[in-house]
Amino acid sequence: MALYSELPTGQRLYLDNQGLQTIVTLASGAVGQQQQSSSSFATGVWTKEPQIEIIPQGAIIEIITETGPHRIQIQGSSIGFSSPHTSGVSQSSQSTTATSFSSSPMQPMQPMKMGNMSMNFAPMEMQMGDMKMSMGDTKTVSQVRFCSQCGAKVAATDRFCSSCGHQLPQTKSF
Repeated sequence: MALYSELPTGQRLYLDNQGLQTIVTLASGAVGQQQQSSSSFATGVWTKEPQIEIIPQGAIIEIITETGPHRIQIQGSSIGFSSPHTSGVSQSSQSTTATSFSSSPMQPMQPMKMGNMSMNFAPMEMQMGDMKMSMGDTKTVSQVRFCSQCGAKVAATDRFCSSCGHQLPQTKSF
């Protein structure tokens, strides 16, 4: 089960337990720009839902497993880890606020649209105007072609562009 929390630094924190590994992902971004970093730690299977303690510079996450407690400290874009078998992670002496993760599962990613372009992730497809591509296909679904000289739309059977007269390369059929 993946867990999610917003940090006061504007970052989004994603936490997941996959087998014996805990995956920590930090994401931040603005319009047109995104950054993401992930770290994986051998913690074992969670026995309790992780708790997050918000500190001014980031957060401290406490994970309880069969092997004992583990701590993950996030400061800026740095992720530190301590377990019962390693030295501890230093804590801030400033006042903190304890919160817990949202226990609802993350929703699947919705299709994206921008103008005449759309992208879907289940199944992986991209469409732009009349052209459409699907993941796993060896060719595009659409048979639309364009003149390499002037960019005008041409039919797959055309030998010359009807707009500028440029000789078109012949398409191979398989």
